[in-house]
Amino acid sequence: MEGDVRAVAWTGEGLRLIDQTVLPERLELLDVRTVGALVDAIRRLAVRGAPALGVAGAFGVAIALRQAEREGWDGARLDAAIAEIREARPTAVNLAAGVDRVRPFAADGADAVAAEAQALLDEDVRGNRAIGAYGADWILARTGDRPLRVLTHCNAGALATAGWGTALGVVRELHARGRIRTVHVDETRPLLQGARLTAWELERAGVPYLVQADAAAAGAVLRGLVDVAVIGADRIAANGDTANKVGSAGVALACADAGIPFVVAAPWSTVDLTARDGAAIPIEERAEDEVLTWDGARTAPEGARGFNPAFDVTPARLVSALVTETGVLEVSAGTTPNRSTHP
Repeated sequence: MEGDVRAVAWTGEGLRLIDQTVLPERLELLDVRTVGALVDAIRRLAVRGAPALGVAGAFGVAIALRQAEREGWDGARLDAAIAEIREARPTAVNLAAGVDRVRPFAADGADAVAAEAQALLDEDVRGNRAIGAYGADWILARTGDRPLRVLTHCNAGALATAGWGTALGVVRELHARGRIRTVHVDETRPLLQGARLTAWELERAGVPYLVQADAAAAGAVLRGLVDVAVIGADRIAANGDTANKVGSAGVALACADAGIPFVVAAPWSTVDLTARDGAAIPIEERAEDEVLTWDGARTAPEGARGFNPAFDVTPARLVSALVTETGVLEVSAGTTPNRSTHP
């Protein structure tokens, strides 16, 4: 299964992205060679998921350098273009981190930047496999050696990363060990990343799953239909507060009440030690029309206003475990990123 989906790939001249806005209807590739096209792809979620955004941002600096050379930009215009990429989505810390990682190589040219971005991509794939193994070990040690019913929210699979996946990487590792009974896939409002993307990945991998409305998640947990919830993250504060797709906090509350593990799987690059707690994490608010319309038709009264946060923050006290490529932190027990030693 490894390597079967590549959401982000460098062609030598630009990025080739899977357009995630048209899945699962069709698999369509976007060739991106300008900063404007990349920023548009990021903002309209053609490429999304914190690790994938980090890789896209890193290659985006190479795209900016190539465009600057073609179009004769001065240094100020180049700096503005790179800043535009870096700030295209505010909640996912990996986007800025990817840009910042390769920026020191800009003086050596686009090829040097692209080489460092490729190193970041390769590290992400290796890290995802480690996250999958650590997460599966931790979960099985607490749930027993039996087939499990797992709940996921949003998409944290290969489409959201450089390959394999974080939360879905844990699921895929459990499946490889014969320990998945079924996966409850929250549809994930308002853009259906679960129903469209996670379900598509699980179908391709041969993992049994059920798509459910987000509003059904808490009830499924409280009815005893779920053994563990595993989600990804877009930013994790120093105290372990976790920002993920809106609706994640409700799943965590249900898991806490039911006494089952709520697991966050994410690369260490998602941890933002400059954010003391979740209050310091910026929450992106998207267009009102995403909740006031459906398929281009208005579903709410003409006078209605929309509240459409893309993310919410789950308090650290509700996070049973944070799984990174270096191991597991039992956050609700007091082992937080700020109190751990990272190599």
